[in-house]
Amino acid sequence: MIREDTTTSGIGMTLLEPRVVTDTTSPAPAWWQDAVVYQVYLRSFRDSDGDGIGDLRGLLAGLADIAALGCDAIWLNPCYVSPQADHGYDIADYRAIDPAYGTLEDFDAVVAEAHRLRIRVLMDMVANHCSVQHAWFQAALAAGPGSRERRRFHFAAGTGVDGEIPPNNWLSVFGGAAWTRIVEADGRPGEWYLHSFDSAQPDLNWRNADVAEDFRDVMRFWFDRGVDGFRIDVAHGHVKALGLPDWPGADDGTGGHNAAMWDQPEVHEIYRDWRAVGDAYPGPKYFVGEVWVPAPSRLADYLRADELHQAFCFDLLVQPWDAARLRAAIISGLASSENPPAWTLSNHDVHRTVTRYGQEQAGEPVDPSDMISAARRTGPVDLDRGTRRAAAAAALLLALPGTAYLYQGEELGLPEVFELPAASRQDPIWVRSGGAQLGRDGCRVPLPWDDGSPDFGFGWGTSPAWLPQPAWFGRYARTVQDADADSMLSTYRTLIRLRRERFEPSDLLVWLDTGSDDVLAFTRGRTLCVVNTGSTEFRLPAAWGAGERLLATAPASIGIVAADSAAWHAVPVTDFSSAPTSPECNR
Repeated sequence: MIREDTTTSGIGMTLLEPRVVTDTTSPAPAWWQDAVVYQVYLRSFRDSDGDGIGDLRGLLAGLADIAALGCDAIWLNPCYVSPQADHGYDIADYRAIDPAYGTLEDFDAVVAEAHRLRIRVLMDMVANHCSVQHAWFQAALAAGPGSRERRRFHFAAGTGVDGEIPPNNWLSVFGGAAWTRIVEADGRPGEWYLHSFDSAQPDLNWRNADVAEDFRDVMRFWFDRGVDGFRIDVAHGHVKALGLPDWPGADDGTGGHNAAMWDQPEVHEIYRDWRAVGDAYPGPKYFVGEVWVPAPSRLADYLRADELHQAFCFDLLVQPWDAARLRAAIISGLASSENPPAWTLSNHDVHRTVTRYGQEQAGEPVDPSDMISAARRTGPVDLDRGTRRAAAAAALLLALPGTAYLYQGEELGLPEVFELPAASRQDPIWVRSGGAQLGRDGCRVPLPWDDGSPDFGFGWGTSPAWLPQPAWFGRYARTVQDADADSMLSTYRTLIRLRRERFEPSDLLVWLDTGSDDVLAFTRGRTLCVVNTGSTEFRLPAAWGAGERLLATAPASIGIVAADSAAWHAVPVTDFSSAPTSPECNR
């Protein structure tokens, strides 16, 4: 393996020397520009040892199924050492595997087998905060006010007569105040520490050089083990405004975006730093950010040539089943960067797609300061309707230019599990809200693999699954769907196969005028995608010249797209020179 010569910058980063280019032909597209990435929520994927918790050996056993689905990479939710207050998003040791999930040797085996199957491995990097059990935080508690150890976090004295009021009025994403007061070593009430999420997750101070240097080393530790990239958790966080000023929206009831807490300009220095670390490796390494910003246009700053390769276009995820709003979200995402976008319709933080699309919500606007709430609505669900729409949404997602992220279980058409017993729920959102918010447990219920096995094949049945699976999960099991040509699993396999056959990364998206508020349609290269969000069938205009129907997510006569469904058709690339089109395209 050949490495480029390197040089060291003034801040200790290893940077590549500029490469002399003699070949003027266009470079091959990077692997991630049109990849299909499978998100593995390890705790709920598959249990290999019967303790009720999914683990790395369980993932190893399931990698062939991910490869058979047609995926190019996996994104592995946190599996580092953690007390599991937020199921891995509270990290106590960034350089070790939690014993509940296995060992470093197990991790190496997963990476080796994934690479043998031509699947890249992405890890989750959680650097906005760590765990209260992290060695640094324990040292900070012992060291006292003003110490070097405390400067790695956001410790501050309270206000009021005896410091009994938090340093500012910031609120936690999980509910309640974003500050917790500690008891000092001498037993007196002491300083407060900042936690944007749970009190078990103290925020790191990214203005401190110790923090920056340690995370460079963490990156290299995993890159040296063969990891291909990172998904960056809460990438819009990390840096807080100097002085930690009060947030007006918390006191006047207006809420909205806390600009002092999120999306500070200094976050971009972090990603330039990390990008330099990743670019020093053959490949190079890949970064995608979880970035929640008040307006999609803010994403562009994170996607400069020397920062993140991609950020998730969440605007698509939070839209209801409405053609105009889906189209607007796609246009916005395509305009956010010169790089192809990263799209997803689901993840471990939102209700499952089948459930969301089975709810009535078309008239409700999305709050740009709290977009994720649009994907956590409760209320009656029509599962048949939601399943039809989820299949159509998958056809839309997999026809778009860019990277498609699939959350585990979406390929099985799993609904959200709302009926979990209160005693079984573990999400900090549920706990901190006093049960007012259901939280995220319902999309994290362990997967059903085999309808005839204990725990539906998730584990051995020795210990119950960490979240109880409902009895109806059996009909969604992989073994049931394997043999059904019309199952959601078969639909996903067909979509991903056709995506490989039909689309090139460079194929532009060209919108077509459908003449209907309920239908969106576009071409990419040789393929036409039509999505009907309405309640009546849609007939393809003759001017479109649609040829062979490649797939339909619901039965319909040739030339017809059924209600709540999607279809792909073959078209000659030149067919649309005279057809009505829309001015927007993907560049």
